[in-house]
Amino acid sequence: QVQVVESGGGLVQAGGSLRVSCAASGRSFSTVTMGWFRQAPGKEREFVAAVSWSGGTTYYADSVKGRFTMSRDNAKKTVYLQMNSLKPEDTAVYYCAAGIYIGSPSIVRANRYDYWGQGTQVTVSS
Repeated sequence: QVQVVESGGGLVQAGGSLRVSCAASGRSFSTVTMGWFRQAPGKEREFVAAVSWSGGTTYYADSVKGRFTMSRDNAKKTVYLQMNSLKPEDTAVYYCAAGIYIGSPSIVRANRYDYWGQGTQVTVSS
């Protein structure tokens, strides 16, 4: 069992930056793959980024590649999503997700993650 809690969302102007965090608790963090997904109004939940359980590999959606950076701190059992050069189309509820030993290519699929946070709103104004 893993519990995840997001924090750090908010309102930012286009071109600005924001960092969201996700703290995990429960089973050994080193066995847990962590991912970020987002869902905009009227749209399906989509993959944003993920980091492998070892922390050695990160994955990004094409829409955020080069602008977003995901990292994990195993000592703090926390992952971060640094979002730069934000665009209005990045506006969504951002969800942190956790799954046990998820690898590629399943790592981009929401249905492979068993544990989800409540979500944090990110709004980018134009």
